[in-house]
Amino acid sequence: MPSVKLSELFYVEESMIHGKGLFAKCIINKGDYMGTYRGPLCYDMESGGPHVLWVEDDDGVWIGRDGRNILRYMNHHATPCAAFDGFDLYALRDIHQGNEITIHYGDEFVEAIGDEYPEK
Repeated sequence: MPSVKLSELFYVEESMIHGKGLFAKCIINKGDYMGTYRGPLCYDMESGGPHVLWVEDDDGVWIGRDGRNILRYMNHHATPCAAFDGFDLYALRDIHQGNEITIHYGDEFVEAIGDEYPEK
């Protein structure tokens, strides 16, 4: 992976979606590597916190990372601008300066929250 300094690409501020959000400081092109989700590993889904990103490995085992970098501020959106490949984040489309960086939290999240978390 190329080296990326997250503080040069992103900033955190209040989000219209939910709480704080992650925003682009510059133009990010479709397909660009945007950074890696860093933090301690977790293996127990029941005790994971709100910033744990769960990824299924090649053997079908779920591994989580409890986010400790600014990527933990990404909010959910039904039509996100970014997605993870493992713990590495990539742009799904061109992202303009000031746009909020969003990901899709997964179908289980959408089913669990119902209408409590409207898309904006």
